[in-house]
Amino acid sequence: MNITLNEKAPVISKKSITVSAPVNVVWEVLTDINSWPAWQKNVTKSELQGELREGAVFKWKADGIFFKSKIHTNKENALFGWTGKTWGAYAVHNWFFSKNGDFTIVKAEESLQGVLPYLFKSYFQKNLNTGMEMQLHELKQASERKYNQLLNPAK
Repeated sequence: MNITLNEKAPVISKKSITVSAPVNVVWEVLTDINSWPAWQKNVTKSELQGELREGAVFKWKADGIFFKSKIHTNKENALFGWTGKTWGAYAVHNWFFSKNGDFTIVKAEESLQGVLPYLFKSYFQKNLNTGMEMQLHELKQASERKYNQLLNPAK
């Protein structure tokens, strides 16, 4: 990763999930930033400015909060990460993809720092843990649905 998790941040979450789809399919779902609202319940807007590459900026809205993020790592089918800012908080979010037979193991981690996460640590920790679990489950569902569509195209 070009930017690693801040292990000293007041709020940190690390989660993983196994997906019944190849790495390239899971990668395509996650990195199609403009399509996030189609499979993430809490994301209502998402727009990548330019092409998917390190240094690219994207703006998105989740749970009614606007974020401005910048991709810091983009290693196809292996590593993907971004930093994000909103009022009173700064986040580092990293994704790791690995193949395990016919499955993909996805690991996600995020550190959250700033005035608000420091002052309201337990609130932010609970929300981050819940949100990350939901995001991983939604990624799993969207990736498996896409893979099934590739295997069984509509006639």
